[in-house]
This record gives sequence, C-alpha cells and structure tokens, in this order.
Amino acid sequence: MAIHEDVTVLSIGGLSKRTGVNLETVRYYENIGIMPKPPRSAAGHRRYDEEHLKRLTFVKRSRELGFTLKEVRALLALVDGGDYSCGEVHELTLNHLHEVRQKIADLQRLEATLADISDQCADGTIPDCPFIETLFRA
Repeated sequence: MAIHEDVTVLSIGGLSKRTGVNLETVRYYENIGIMPKPPRSAAGHRRYDEEHLKRLTFVKRSRELGFTLKEVRALLALVDGGDYSCGEVHELTLNHLHEVRQKIADLQRLEATLADISDQCADGTIPDCPFIETLFRA
C-alpha cells in the first residue's frame, strides 16, 4: 500500500506503478542483484520501502540515459560505497558519452547507406531490387 507522498510500505505492484518499471523487470533486477531483495510479509508478499523506491528510480533513470546494466552496477557501487567523488562519476559519464557519440556516428553512417540504397530504387522501374541485391553481397 502506498501512502501519499511518504512511502511506508509498497507492494511490488505499488513500486511498479510509482516508478513505471514493469513488475517482471523489478523481479529481474532483484535476481541479478541490482535491487536488494525486500523483506516479506507474513503472507510472503514483498514489502518495499523508500530506499527501494529511490534505488529503482535511480536504475530506471540510468537506463533511460542509455547506461548498460554493467554501467548501472558501477554507478551503484560508487553510491553504495558512500565514498565517491564527482570525478569518479564524471569519468563513468564521459565513457558513456563517448559510447553514445560512437553510436550516433554509426547511425548516421547507416542512415546515409540506407538513403543511398533507397534512392537507387525510388522509381520502382528497375526489375531487380538494388536493396535486396546489396543484402545478398558479402
């Protein structure tokens, strides 16, 4: 059960709803150790608190920014250790930014290639499709 702004105890459904993270994803994060397993009620139901909510929000936001689970683990290791500097976070962020920029460059090359190929068959009068032929080439 959720208590307005203050979280006392949340069910997995309540945690999912508050964070927008799918139930199965929450369970997966618990299984791989990104989220700590919560205590359970006498009936065996998971009972999440404010710390779980904050951590899952952190993980979700990190994933939205494109961080891999390995990178999220590295960020969480810094946070969990409690003795981290902005410089350490900055280094992880710069590494991620480099990877993002590389992906953007790859996507721009892909876009140019697809545009070139699609231009070859734009009028639809060529008997063989240049795009299909390109896919068959080694």
